[in-house]
Amino acid sequence: MAVPPRGYGGTELVVHELVRGLTGAGHHVTLFATGDSRAPDLRFVYPAPVWPPDPQAEVVHCKHAARAIARERFDVVHAHTPSMVSFGEGVGAPCVYTLHHVHDDRLTEVYRRRRGVHYVAISARQAQLEPQLACQVIHHGLDPQSYPLDRGEGDYAAFLGRLAPCKAPDLAIAAARAAGLSIRLAGEIHPVDATPDWMAVMASALAQPGVLHLGEMGGARKARFLGGARALLMPLRWEEPFGLVMIEAMLCGTPVIAYARGAAPEIVDEGTTGFLVEDEDEMAAVLAQLDRFDRPGCRLRAAARFSSARMVRDYERVYARAIALAGIPVGRAEESSYAG
Repeated sequence: MAVPPRGYGGTELVVHELVRGLTGAGHHVTLFATGDSRAPDLRFVYPAPVWPPDPQAEVVHCKHAARAIARERFDVVHAHTPSMVSFGEGVGAPCVYTLHHVHDDRLTEVYRRRRGVHYVAISARQAQLEPQLACQVIHHGLDPQSYPLDRGEGDYAAFLGRLAPCKAPDLAIAAARAAGLSIRLAGEIHPVDATPDWMAVMASALAQPGVLHLGEMGGARKARFLGGARALLMPLRWEEPFGLVMIEAMLCGTPVIAYARGAAPEIVDEGTTGFLVEDEDEMAAVLAQLDRFDRPGCRLRAAARFSSARMVRDYERVYARAIALAGIPVGRAEESSYAG
């Protein structure tokens, strides 16, 4: 995926924010990503994203990055894809790895065997599910200026993300209809989720009155979509590792109504940036009673907790610790490496 993403791509958006923030803080950042990405120092193998994702393409990308890093002198490597962990021991610099995925026993076993990697979880719940890795926890952050405060005058509920069973867009549709509100969905069904049964479920759900499917969106259009909504619905069927769309909505002043699963309980400030519910009936009840919600207060709280500046500072501390533990003399390298 491109950095920043053109549409769907939460990890790529976080990487973009880190590259911008670290560069602004005076670090030289080398980004290994696809050729359609944007960065002051960009390296790539693939000129455009390989879609649908191909594990072999990821290995080729990471092998290329590892070879380039080993030839030069870098302070730290920050990896965001599982394959890079396997190459991290031979690059001559400490490796920080951020887990962006749900718990996977096979990957955990791979990570557990790699010594010297500094693991970062994106939520306390994700870290709790990875007890063998001793993860530090750093919540994602975004640039508040990219998400202007809006008044939610569209009078619709919003759903944004993959139209996948684990994200439960069908339950979001049911909750909005129960509340007597229209709902707009931004996202697509990805090939991995496109089973006959799920395609039938979504075809039926999207055909109901008051349901508008908008497809994938990004950038300013996404911010307008979230800002115009009465609320963002997150009826999770899985242990969501973070849920970047939640802070995107909050920064627009739009409350998040989420099931109390995954990272949602640590991201949503009850009554200030959103509400935690147990089922679609409770979600519908909250959705119908948001007339006096304090949208400016929601944005202020989200900006205080989830800015990209805060995220950058947190990662700088992780980098400094990794470099110190590796015994690398300060100033040895001329640049920092960032492997996306």
